[in-house]
Amino acid sequence: MNQTDIQKNFSHMNNMQQQAVFTTEGPLLILAGAGSGKTTVLVNRIAYILQSQLCRPWQILAITFTNKAAGELKERICDAVPEGGADIWAATFHSTCARILRRYGDRIGYTSHFTVYGTDDQKKLIKEILKQLHIDEKILPAKKILSEISKAKDEMKSPEQMLKEAEFDSRKASIAKAYEIYQARLKTADAMDFDDMLSNTVLLFEKCPEILEYYQNQFKYIMVDEYQDTNKVQYRFVSMLAGKNGNICVVGDDDQSIYKFRGATIENILSFENTFKGAKIIRLEQNYRSTQNILDAANGVISNNTMRKGKTLWTENSKGEKIEVRTCETERDEAAFIAKTILDGVARGRNFSDYAVLYRMNAQSNAIEQALSRSGIPHRVIGGHRFYDREEIRDMVAYLQVINNPHDDVRLTRIINVPKRSIGAATVAYASEIASGLGESIYTVIKNAENFPKLSRSAAKLKAFTNLIDDLIEAEQSGDYSLAELYNLIIEHTDYESYLKKEKDNAEVRIENIEELSSNIIKFEQDYADEATLSAFLEEISLQTDIDNYDSQADTCVMMTMHSAKGLEFPVVFIAGMEDGVFPSIATIMNPDELNEERRLAYVGITRAKEKLYLTKTRSRMLFGSTTHNKVSRFINEIPQELLEYTGENKYLSKSGASSLQSNSVAVSGISKSGYSVNSFAGYKKPNAKSTEVYSVGDCVLHKVFGRGMIISAEKMGNDTMLEISFDKVGTKRLMSNFCKMEKL
Repeated sequence: MNQTDIQKNFSHMNNMQQQAVFTTEGPLLILAGAGSGKTTVLVNRIAYILQSQLCRPWQILAITFTNKAAGELKERICDAVPEGGADIWAATFHSTCARILRRYGDRIGYTSHFTVYGTDDQKKLIKEILKQLHIDEKILPAKKILSEISKAKDEMKSPEQMLKEAEFDSRKASIAKAYEIYQARLKTADAMDFDDMLSNTVLLFEKCPEILEYYQNQFKYIMVDEYQDTNKVQYRFVSMLAGKNGNICVVGDDDQSIYKFRGATIENILSFENTFKGAKIIRLEQNYRSTQNILDAANGVISNNTMRKGKTLWTENSKGEKIEVRTCETERDEAAFIAKTILDGVARGRNFSDYAVLYRMNAQSNAIEQALSRSGIPHRVIGGHRFYDREEIRDMVAYLQVINNPHDDVRLTRIINVPKRSIGAATVAYASEIASGLGESIYTVIKNAENFPKLSRSAAKLKAFTNLIDDLIEAEQSGDYSLAELYNLIIEHTDYESYLKKEKDNAEVRIENIEELSSNIIKFEQDYADEATLSAFLEEISLQTDIDNYDSQADTCVMMTMHSAKGLEFPVVFIAGMEDGVFPSIATIMNPDELNEERRLAYVGITRAKEKLYLTKTRSRMLFGSTTHNKVSRFINEIPQELLEYTGENKYLSKSGASSLQSNSVAVSGISKSGYSVNSFAGYKKPNAKSTEVYSVGDCVLHKVFGRGMIISAEKMGNDTMLEISFDKVGTKRLMSNFCKMEKL
């Protein structure tokens, strides 16, 4: 097949998308606006390269930022290229680096079984180091130290360099000392944190140029998604890999660079053509997601930013509904408005999963979640309590981690007395002190406890524990047990379920959780077959983010921060808290660079909506225990006013300062069209409003969303009543009497 015939396979794409697909050689920056089909372009570009026989599948590296994105990309590649698609390296930065380090980590002093420390593990280790250095955590919080360490690693700075730069700053010097001990403890434990996985791969390439050359030869084409979110180490990693062939294609949107707090630097995308000489830039501006009104609103906001390459989103979709700006009295009224709007929409035929509620900070979620719960609206909070963060799951995973790497001090100290083995905190502290002095792991020390006077009294108990771990390690290495069987051996030999029943509340739920982990392990073995090793499983769950677990097929409304929403889309979106001081946040208003990032975040939030967008604000809001009265968000005033419909009260002053009254379909400032005073929140009940309807057990009711049902229990709760109702179609639901508008039959 000649090149012309091959290119005909991509005639379904628009002109700019085709240009991006057919430009295969040299550096390429694809500026992809929100909803412009960037994943489609990536998949088709890979398909075109393979169909043109420019390289073999394993010579392509496609890097994304989340496991979810990597999985979707790989799946779509396999659909587009059935033969060889599975051989393409489509993975996150961290999993790509992990794969390289598992193979060559011994060159820089790590085994192939190194452990990956998550945030909680890092905090625990830093807190131990603070005690060792006699530093009060109130003066120098662990979170601050970890942030500075992460920043140093991003800039490839060693503890020695940080200490040198501290000069006479005692605070920075303390952080540098903590950094030095932290790295030493990680190395002793054969462990890395997430920053190490990137910086150690770069270090490996620098120390072993032959390994870098090997991967440069392997990867003829490199593609990086979400390039605007890369940091300095990630830039260094991909530029080193692309150093030989120069075929690097990055896809990103400078208008969606919102992760500065994680170390992302927008300069990577803004200076791409200066960094990679001869680079070509292609803009994807046609949006396939949203209505034109939503796009015009996003364009209006982002046009106020400085330091951007510039593009204007457009669509062939309809103009769509106006954006509704709703003013509410308080955050509870705001939440009630959101709940009622969702119920009304579902009653008219929408699904709960059509709705997303976005907010600037997690603290805003409480009132909204309460309103959704009281109204019986199924919902999920992204960024809430993750499955792998639960105590019992972390215990079980810690056992698996110690079997995989017994020198992992953080995980070992978590389980050494769980279930209780009469190994006290003082004994563990002694063992840790001895291990630190010898430069050995705690496991090595307690395995030989009889040789240390401070541990001799507990030697028998410690020996029993290490014997248990040794037996489990032997079982894992024998190859006689599957992962699921190994997991069951842990539960059986630790008698963990009995421990939960005796020691913990909600034991049944906790036992269900550890059984669910067993299900996850079985699914992992089914998916990975011969490659389903213990190391691979632990790596997968350590690299997992909460958004990876988001199930778009489940019929539930989702709540999340705007940062978490990036990459997702929903028919209907609420952005709550559109007030100066909330969004943009108070900390960013006086800093132009920070305000630019907040504006990019607004752009991201607005472009999540496909059909309808609600921007909600309040007259007064309680956050962190204080009540504030904030002005309307400047981002609302940056939207062309003809795109907005104000409800709930008079319109605020526009940018020109002129006030204009906008009629509300329900009421305007308490005055109805007929001239009578009405409640400006008519149409939904305030949280403190008492229902006039009295419900009793046995009553048959008709709910506008859930249909017919019977009340099977009613429990008085303050000024309200919790009703348990068995519905014919949706099963049993718990609703608060004051929130559920139902007709008694």
